[in-house]
Amino acid sequence: MTASAPLPAAEVARLGQAVLAEVGTAVVGMERPLRTALAAVLAGGHVLFEDVPGLGKTLAARSLATALGLDFRRLQCTPDLLPADITGSYVYDPARSEFVFRPGPIFTGLFLADEINRTAPKTQSALLEAMAERQVTAEGTSFPLPAPFHVMATSNPVEYEGTYPLPEAQLDRFMVRLAVGYPDRADEADVLTRRLTRRQERADVARVVDPATLLAMQAGVEAVGVDADVVGYCVDLAAATRAHPSVEVGASPRGAQALLLVGRALAVLDGRDFVTPEDIKSVAVPALAHRLTLTATTWASGTQASAVVDGLLGSVPGPASVGRSAAVR
Repeated sequence: MTASAPLPAAEVARLGQAVLAEVGTAVVGMERPLRTALAAVLAGGHVLFEDVPGLGKTLAARSLATALGLDFRRLQCTPDLLPADITGSYVYDPARSEFVFRPGPIFTGLFLADEINRTAPKTQSALLEAMAERQVTAEGTSFPLPAPFHVMATSNPVEYEGTYPLPEAQLDRFMVRLAVGYPDRADEADVLTRRLTRRQERADVARVVDPATLLAMQAGVEAVGVDADVVGYCVDLAAATRAHPSVEVGASPRGAQALLLVGRALAVLDGRDFVTPEDIKSVAVPALAHRLTLTATTWASGTQASAVVDGLLGSVPGPASVGRSAAVR
């Protein structure tokens, strides 16, 4: 698909809010995670949902794909899954008397790897090239993936029987990691009521934009500049994770970049063409926490990486004020 002309920030905000409103007709009580997930998509990234089963993570991914007009494919990860089951492989075609490439489910607009931590690291790594380069390679030949292309994955953080924790390199490819959390009483009652009302298990949403419009929205986000002080704030936050006594390995420059790009997308969703420190703070935990490796002592004490990032938000000074000038593009 050819490059699209960037949409103005106000139009990106209008369409983004329409997408979230449509997804909200099927998904209840996930406004903040969905908004961050959409921001990550607008920033060109991939999303990891990590929470207990039954909270609607798969429904959220499918609904978001439908509202964005993306082809959607879901793959249930299991221990016996092979890399070729994701990327595709060469098969013999008797009619042509030759081997031809048969694309796997990764060739789609939004690919959902459900319970990604249930498949072996060798198969998990099959996603690395696709997520980084938007292509897959089989038998020495590279095949480009559709544009736009995004990966969403789910992971169960509480059950360790028959699971394989994602390696740091794999985690680093996800722009954000999101926790859904249990709904409150009113939202949970709403989930049950909606199920009774529609009289079927499937919850359908309508398409709001198409892939070409999504590319134009992404281009519109890329056209928004960022104040140099905000860029420095992202760098300082990432550097602070590397110097923290509870952290063995801190966030990489890719983490600082994710912080900046998702923060910018959130600003655009709010209808602004400038980024504030509050935008950065709101995505600090989703963008940085999964990139930290805690020390053994910290891990044994039960401290979470999210708590470390929260602490840094209170100790790392941010810009005093941010305007529309001195933007870095």
